[in-house]
Amino acid sequence: MKELHGDLIQLAQDGEFDVIVHGCNCFCTMGAGIAKSIKQHFPAAYKVDCETRKGDPKKLGTVSIAYGEIRLPDEPTVVNGYTQYKYGKGVQVSYPAVRKVFKKVKELFQGLRIGYPKIGAGLAGGDWDVISAIIDEELKGEDHTLVIYRLS
Repeated sequence: MKELHGDLIQLAQDGEFDVIVHGCNCFCTMGAGIAKSIKQHFPAAYKVDCETRKGDPKKLGTVSIAYGEIRLPDEPTVVNGYTQYKYGKGVQVSYPAVRKVFKKVKELFQGLRIGYPKIGAGLAGGDWDVISAIIDEELKGEDHTLVIYRLS
C-alpha cells in the first residue's frame, strides 16, 4: 500500500486515480465524513447509492459504482463500498464486508490506479491495522494508494 498525504477528492479530480473507493453504510445517507464530500463532488455516486435498497442488510460487503454514462467524462469511477450496516457510536465497520468490497474492487478494476481514505477507521470506529492488512491482501499486486487527508 502506498501512502499519500492530501485530499482524495482533489487528487482524483486532478487525474491521480482512475478509481476511488470509500466506505458507506447501508442506509443511503452519505451524510458525514468523506462520504458527504463524495456526495457533494460526485453526485452520480450518491445517485447510484440511492438506487440501492435503503437499510438492506444484504448490501453489506457489496458495492455500487458511479461510472460510464451516468458520470461526467473527467470524473474518476467512484465505488461506494458498503462496509458498515448502520452509523453511530462504537465500532460500526464490518471487517468481512471490507474484505468483500476490496475483493470486488480488484475483480472489476485490476490494473487501474485505485485511491481510498482510511475506510472504516474514522467515523465507523474500526482498527486501521486490521483494515489495512485486509486491503493489502485483497489488492495484492495492484496500484493502490491510501490518501491521508491533509488540506493543500
